[in-house]
Amino acid sequence: MAKTSIFKEFKNFINRGSAIDMAVGIIVGSVMTSVVNSLVKDIIMPPIGLLIGGIDFSQFFVVLSGGEPGVHYNTVEAAQAAGATTMNIGIFLNSVVSFLITMFAIFLFVRTVNKLRDKKPVDSRTCPYCKTTINIAATKCPNCCSVVKPVEVAAETESELKKSMKDLKKIASSKIKKITK
Repeated sequence: MAKTSIFKEFKNFINRGSAIDMAVGIIVGSVMTSVVNSLVKDIIMPPIGLLIGGIDFSQFFVVLSGGEPGVHYNTVEAAQAAGATTMNIGIFLNSVVSFLITMFAIFLFVRTVNKLRDKKPVDSRTCPYCKTTINIAATKCPNCCSVVKPVEVAAETESELKKSMKDLKKIASSKIKKITK
């Protein structure tokens, strides 16, 4: 019997939109990671390195220990092949730039999606006396029994996308009427 309820709970969890949204986000994020890493490594960092003085950021490193004494290594790979322990500062900088670009892209995506969503009115507020959450239209707090003033509920507002689509439909229908006459 416990197995049935666990499977039922799991099914309900999967059927919720948030679980599917999370899965899509993870897949898109993993694909986006390779694109952003290539953008940073191959497109953004070479011109920055050129402006700074011809530095290849992926080869910016410090030998901490090991390797042959007095030898200057040109690449991280050469230093590590000689047995040196390196601190790869340039690779870290590339990762930081990749992270910032990824976060900015996610910010722009979330900002756009939020603009497309309908704005739902607030349906709760805080009781001024006991500071618990109560319904916005309540006249008496169910927790402390204090009398509170009800607040008017604002109407749900349409997203910018829906408003634009309605305007477009109106324009299109008026143009079609003119053409058919």
